[in-house]
Amino acid sequence: MANALFRTKNIEQSIQDTDVSEGHGLRRELSALDLMVFGVGVVVGTGIFVLTGTAARDYAGPAVALSFVLAGVVCGLAALCYAEFASTVPVAGSAYTFSYTTLGELPAWIIGWDLILELALGVGVVSIGWSGYLTSLLSQADIELPQAITAAPGDGGTVNLPALVLVLGVATILVFGVKLSARFNLVMVTIKIAIVLLVIFAGLFFIKTGNYNPFVPDSQPSGSGKDGLKAPLVQTLFGFDPQIYGAMGIFSGAALVFFAYIGFDVVATAAEETRKPQRDMPIGILGSLLICTILYVSVSLVVVGMQRYDMLSSSAPLAEAFRAVGKGWIATIISIGAVAGLTTVCMILMMGQSRVFFAMSRDGLLPPLFAKVHPKYGTPHVSTMLIAVVVAAIAGFTPIHEIDVMVNIGTLFAFMVVAASVLILRRTRPELPRAFRVPFVPWLPILSMMATLWLMINLSSETWLRFAVWMVAGFAVYFFYGKQHSRLR
Repeated sequence: MANALFRTKNIEQSIQDTDVSEGHGLRRELSALDLMVFGVGVVVGTGIFVLTGTAARDYAGPAVALSFVLAGVVCGLAALCYAEFASTVPVAGSAYTFSYTTLGELPAWIIGWDLILELALGVGVVSIGWSGYLTSLLSQADIELPQAITAAPGDGGTVNLPALVLVLGVATILVFGVKLSARFNLVMVTIKIAIVLLVIFAGLFFIKTGNYNPFVPDSQPSGSGKDGLKAPLVQTLFGFDPQIYGAMGIFSGAALVFFAYIGFDVVATAAEETRKPQRDMPIGILGSLLICTILYVSVSLVVVGMQRYDMLSSSAPLAEAFRAVGKGWIATIISIGAVAGLTTVCMILMMGQSRVFFAMSRDGLLPPLFAKVHPKYGTPHVSTMLIAVVVAAIAGFTPIHEIDVMVNIGTLFAFMVVAASVLILRRTRPELPRAFRVPFVPWLPILSMMATLWLMINLSSETWLRFAVWMVAGFAVYFFYGKQHSRLR
């Protein structure tokens, strides 16, 4: 029984399964530049436009830039592990596939089920945020959309139509080919980065050095301190409350702004569609993460310099900071950037979700229907549209509150498993060709797991409980269907 649950999939067989001629492989059309654009497109979104204000006001003060650095370091450690795996096993599925080749079938299923939660809910949350930005932007142009079609029933409306349309729209683009998706993403990312650079360079003229004093506050002048980390597990277990200012405030801020980095790992799901994955995957993963960290740190330093940290908006800190200095027209441009930015985030998260679903179906753990590839466009069209319909229903008819932490815990859990898999594969398959190798093994993967675990226990007890419920449901699906239909059985 135990051997069956922990049977591993041969790496050579995994790569052989990607043969396009068999009808279950994806076309290799992406370059290193495409991957970097995908990474920047999915990461630079909600975090840079929203979380900066909350993290600075309620946790770290002007030292929020250090929170972004710490979160970036944690992601960087995980990114090194992802880069080794993605270049060694260039197969769709990301952490799911990596786990299948090292830890076994049941752990792989757990990770795949976890990624379904992370990416699907991520698309839903981002699309709802996009709808809010779009409604606000149209309102500034004196175009008022009725609440009945811009809010879910639980929020006083009938349907969140903009969010629903966005999900179905980006899914359609994904069906028509990954290269078209990459081109669309390139246009949106270009607009978004141009606006972020505008924020940085225009904001430099309105910085007041007094706003940086004190850089690391030791008390909390305003805000509840409860916006991002409610009843963290570390407090429940050990009676320790990290929600204070000072040095611990920087760490608490890092646990919050980590949300802003979620998505770089989605780049690894496109390994099977990359022309030269052994070379391009490490460049795409690490390059996109480096660019995003530089942008986050720069924006946070500018914003807390423009407006005192305890006065920052929690919903639109960048736009409100410019309105506070009398530059409303720049605030409008920032709103346009937010709409463009969240569009790309939604699209790339959905692409990652469909590839994980596709990989699990190809292995027999989900119905084979979802492993079908479009004969003309070479994309997993069935799984893409199924996910689109489900997520569109969530975005259009469900009021989602505080669900971003569910996305976060799923990502952190995947990070831990990938780091552990690197250690296991180094021991079990030392002869395997590795185009990219994580340095300082075993210490760096161990450090990655410890840093990830620290952020996880700073999430709320309620988040852990919901995560456990989702996982129990996943075990039921595996034992009633996946285990019986596995191709390895």
